[in-house]
Amino acid sequence: MTEEMKKKLPGVFLLPNLITTGALFSGFYSIISSINGDVISAIFAILIAMLLDGLDGRIARLTNTQTAFGAYYDSLSDMLCFGIAPAILLYIWSLSNFNIYGWHWSKIAWITCFIYVAAVALRLARFNSKNQMQDKKYFVGLASPASAAVVICYAWMIEDSGLSVKDFNWMSVSLLSILSFLMVSNITYYSFKDFNIRQKVPHISLFLIVLILSFISFDPPLVLFSFFVFYALSGPTMLLIRFIRKRKSLSREKKLL
Repeated sequence: MTEEMKKKLPGVFLLPNLITTGALFSGFYSIISSINGDVISAIFAILIAMLLDGLDGRIARLTNTQTAFGAYYDSLSDMLCFGIAPAILLYIWSLSNFNIYGWHWSKIAWITCFIYVAAVALRLARFNSKNQMQDKKYFVGLASPASAAVVICYAWMIEDSGLSVKDFNWMSVSLLSILSFLMVSNITYYSFKDFNIRQKVPHISLFLIVLILSFISFDPPLVLFSFFVFYALSGPTMLLIRFIRKRKSLSREKKLL
């Protein structure tokens, strides 16, 4: 069989899609763990899915094995790992407690979870439809992995502190609502996609990485939750700063006139 005929045969590149399959498995395992009441395992499964999701695209670019199939497969995996799995985790772990307030509040709880899942689906659909047109350096709307990271680190932090979950029911509803809005909004976020792991960096960069890892090891759930919340708020903060600067520049122009 000639090389040209091999190229025409239908198929997929194994390595990046194998990593995506690993992320898909982690997301599914998280759902099973949530149903079984094993919250910590569900949290770590989504964390593993996040790591694998960050690897598959970079490995595909490094090995020049990017395909449309891989992009769509990755989005379907993201829908399960960062949409359905976190929503089920938060509902079973926290929002199901709204049953004690009556059936109306119980409905609000699962509807909030559905809105979150729908927001992830809309976010992914918009990303795929505008992927070729938008600036790779920025995301439009909060990325679904970052949103899922806020959810799971929030649950991890409360579980690790030994606090009562029932005291945070309203916080859980508010958190899901805010994240849903940020995902479907037009607020821009830095994507970190211009970071090249093959380029040379100053020696101090490695030392900073060591400091960051040491800081995370001090209290992983609290530090990671703080980091992801800071990232989620970075978009609205930069939007507010740009708005204030624009108002100041307009006021200066009016004074000059």
